[in-house]
Amino acid sequence: MTQVTDSKHSHRCWAEIDLAALERNLKLIRASLPSHIHYVAVVKADAYGHGLHQVAARMMQSGADLFAVANVAEAATLRELGPGWPILLLSPVLPEEDRFIAELDLAATVSSSDEIERFAATGKRVGRPIAVHVKIDTGMGRLGVWHEHAPALCALVTGNPHLNLAGVYTHFSSPDDDPVFTEEQRRRFLAALAKCKSVNPARVLVHADNSAGLETMPGASPFNAVRVGLLQFGILPHPNSLLAQVHTEPVFSFHTRVGLVKELPAGTTISYGRTHKLTRDSLVAILCAGYGDGIPRAVSNRAHVLIHGKRCPLLGRVTMDQTIVDVTDLAHVQCGDEVTLVGRQNDALISITEFSQWADTIPWETLCSVTKRVPRVYRMPLGI
Repeated sequence: MTQVTDSKHSHRCWAEIDLAALERNLKLIRASLPSHIHYVAVVKADAYGHGLHQVAARMMQSGADLFAVANVAEAATLRELGPGWPILLLSPVLPEEDRFIAELDLAATVSSSDEIERFAATGKRVGRPIAVHVKIDTGMGRLGVWHEHAPALCALVTGNPHLNLAGVYTHFSSPDDDPVFTEEQRRRFLAALAKCKSVNPARVLVHADNSAGLETMPGASPFNAVRVGLLQFGILPHPNSLLAQVHTEPVFSFHTRVGLVKELPAGTTISYGRTHKLTRDSLVAILCAGYGDGIPRAVSNRAHVLIHGKRCPLLGRVTMDQTIVDVTDLAHVQCGDEVTLVGRQNDALISITEFSQWADTIPWETLCSVTKRVPRVYRMPLGI
């Protein structure tokens, strides 16, 4: 459910997406990159829960060169915005999906000779080459041809008239916490690339880095593209990334409302499982959101929310549709008051990183876990 507006609304629980901040972020990132570097905007998982249509439309006007999605269904949604934009599929393509690569004009990721045969057959059938990016596995153990066998696979692609080698790439497994292994993956990738004699960076996109691992820009490197995901939404995955100097703004915030305020005596146990016991006579607020909206049960008895710009602790287990917080120390809390789960309220802030830490997870999962019943409310740039 989406609502494009910058005016008041009356939702019980909603996520707010600041499209003006998104535009500013993209322009800052774009300006920080050398002119020869292509900006690959990663917008998989409904643009990390922000809304693919609205986000991609703004990105097309703000500096993105091409888009990367997880699957054909996401690519089809993106293609509805118009022809011409390059779209890279990051996940494997199922055999019954092969025809959509041609129909939607997509670039597929190649990891095996079997995929080469399938995609070439599609290209032959439609009478034009299919664009592919060869992925090289340098230690992630997921997609990609093992780096020692990459030159042979690249040769199969470039030797096939029904395929067009549009890119070569790899993926780092631990760019945020294991720089030694990241450097080893980079070394493996460059070594494999050097043996792929048919790969010309002047005509082929070469990319390895994302928001967390970006460091290959200086010098005479073959890299000419970067994949930017979380950073464009104002979330810095790794403080030592080259782009840490780009001060992006949060685009996403998460809100609900107070549904009920009630007094409870000391000794009362709270919620399922009675995991919290009140140590004083308390005033509690029942919020109109729970794990059915995207507040994970893992934050039970751990998280805080913002009401009237003040932090209020969460009491007991999060339930499907409601969450209980302590408002004893606040004055004049009433039904309908706005509650901020992630974001800024007055001078107080709960970042998505902090919220994710309470849940023992990462911002990527937090964003993708906000459910479909939560409306996305879009704040439009001025003049729109």
